[in-house]
Amino acid sequence: MSVVAARLYRDGKILTEIDLAKPIPHVEKQGDFIWIGLHEPDDGALKRIQEHFGLHPLAVEDALDPRHLPKMEPYGDHLFLVARTAHLKGERIEYGNTAIFVGRQFIITVRHGSDRAHTPLRAQLEATPWLLKHGPDYVLHAILDFVVDGYFPVVDELEEKVLAMEDHAVESFLNRSETARLFTLRRELFRLHRILGPMEDLASQFLNLHLPQIDVDIHPYFRDLLDHIRRVIYRVAGLRDTLTSVIETSGLLEQQRQGAITRQLAAWAAILAVPTAIAGIYGMNFDIMPELRWEYGYYAVVGVMATICLTLYIRFRRAGWL
Repeated sequence: MSVVAARLYRDGKILTEIDLAKPIPHVEKQGDFIWIGLHEPDDGALKRIQEHFGLHPLAVEDALDPRHLPKMEPYGDHLFLVARTAHLKGERIEYGNTAIFVGRQFIITVRHGSDRAHTPLRAQLEATPWLLKHGPDYVLHAILDFVVDGYFPVVDELEEKVLAMEDHAVESFLNRSETARLFTLRRELFRLHRILGPMEDLASQFLNLHLPQIDVDIHPYFRDLLDHIRRVIYRVAGLRDTLTSVIETSGLLEQQRQGAITRQLAAWAAILAVPTAIAGIYGMNFDIMPELRWEYGYYAVVGVMATICLTLYIRFRRAGWL
């Protein structure tokens, strides 16, 4: 089991470090609480913690599964939550999973696949004991806010990529690899939006449901959390719309290019049709034809063909077809 940290707090300050290999101490004083952080534990690692805090077996089973979407479920005297972390690797978004058990006097985090450890967050909270003494519900808000803040760098980088693709699509035509890259980004944004919807629902539940584990005076913090999630959703929706417009713009430009090529081909076909028709007529094998034995017939026919072709060329040129 990878134990990031396990500590007992009193009045927002560290009272003692907890060795999970030994019996976990009981919280005796009102306002004291335990914060345990785990990283990718196995089944047996959570057994002692489950027995000590009375965690529901179904919640423990879900905490070990990194594939769940964000959710919140009450289990008696404690809540079980799942939040999804995100980070950008190349042009693909990779997701982690953070499961959280929270009661009146404890909070336990189980992290899977996330590159962002909670160590800086814990250090920041421990440096502000007047805030940390609010208890596990404040720590819960801080962890969720930490997860949501991790979405913004991902969206910022995706935004730069999308805007660069938009500029490129206007200036020149997208080739096959660029088009595939565009659809890859669009698919990644759809996946991110699928995560953000449940995250928004999760944050809304803190404000709309009566939860004994959450004090009313913490509601403004969760309202701020909900605002952050909605800002991310708004930006992701804007990026999806931008990518859709890039696709449509690229298609329109391609249609214009094909239309221009079609007009050029049609114009040259019309110009070449004139000498072809005249040469076809005079190439027929009849003995008696008008002007067939005229001394200047060849020069006259060539002159007529050249005049008509030049006239057509000038007219097509003025019309913008050539």
